[in-house]
Amino acid sequence: MQTLAHLGDGGPGPWILLFPLLWAAVIVGGITLLRRTVWRGRSGPWRPAADDNSPLTVLGNRFASGEIDEDEYWRRLSVLDEQFGRKGKGGAA
Repeated sequence: MQTLAHLGDGGPGPWILLFPLLWAAVIVGGITLLRRTVWRGRSGPWRPAADDNSPLTVLGNRFASGEIDEDEYWRRLSVLDEQFGRKGKGGAA
């Protein structure tokens, strides 16, 4: 420790050990900022891309835009659930 400090001959002092911590804080802060802003909506290996042409997505978009009402949405969703073999409430398969 005495080789880093050089207290007697005007060396950098023990505060030089804070530089790696400062750089680590800058890197972690930059990654956090990028994850919260730029990378938020993008897909990656941790988040698979949504299929924009899937029937469920199209149905959801039509319901959200007001093309179909709630009753029709649920009716069509139940048909799609049966067609794609999704496991529903207590159903076998």
